[in-house]
Amino acid sequence: MQHYKCQNCGKQFQNKRRSQRFHQKIWNEHVWKRQTVSDLKNKCKCGEKTIRRILDKAPLRKKQDIDPQEVVCVFDASRIGSETLLVARAPKIKVNLGSAWILSETKEAYAGLRANIESKGYKLKAVVLDGRTGIPRVFEDIPVQICQFHQLQIVRRKLTLRPETEAGQKLLLIAFSISKTDENTLNQELILWHEDYQNFIDERTYALGTKRWRYTHRRARSAYLSLKRNLPFLYTCQRYPALEIPNATNSLDGYWSRLKNLLSAHRGKSKERIKKMIIEILRKQTA
Repeated sequence: MQHYKCQNCGKQFQNKRRSQRFHQKIWNEHVWKRQTVSDLKNKCKCGEKTIRRILDKAPLRKKQDIDPQEVVCVFDASRIGSETLLVARAPKIKVNLGSAWILSETKEAYAGLRANIESKGYKLKAVVLDGRTGIPRVFEDIPVQICQFHQLQIVRRKLTLRPETEAGQKLLLIAFSISKTDENTLNQELILWHEDYQNFIDERTYALGTKRWRYTHRRARSAYLSLKRNLPFLYTCQRYPALEIPNATNSLDGYWSRLKNLLSAHRGKSKERIKKMIIEILRKQTA
């Protein structure tokens, strides 16, 4: 920091504004240009301890001053290190309305974030979710859209991309058609599939010499039941065209990609520093 001395009275002082700008520049390069402490040390000709002190004391970006309004909101959670971050984003205005560190994706966690958003004056017109069981109950009073891409991913995980059985192959084809069809058509396809393969998914395997059993084709059965359970929520966007509800959580999926890319250069940093960086990134208005 530059020091100055008055030639008349001998008083010494510093240019604090210049210092603040310098500190803000270091923080911005650390977060947005993926500059590590080592990079900044060499670039700014400062010691490592000085750089760390500047980063720890750097002020966070101010929250966006957005007027409360009616919004369609995307809720999604992602694993960040050993913790889980839940974020709510309004894709139309490209603003993150709220976030919370959670232990697991429970109804209570989603309800808590919803309450936080509504306490700020926002009114949810509809929500887009990733398909986790039970979460739609938190939003029973408004339209709920389950992400069509996430639903396909659920089925793919259960069946794999190369199912060995005919039933699995046909069910996977049905899942791939989700984004290209409508609720009535998908429902009819599931009804016909179930008529053909009900005995298949109801087949049981008994443990030798006991009465204990399990479903023989559990993964195919689970994939079918997931589609059947989520069907009422897969085409909400078509039932409420005026609300302009996205059919997927793409707005947040892209945001997660960028956030994790920015954090990837700082692996091994303290949880406190990483969380501070995440708050800075979330407060930036656009992804």
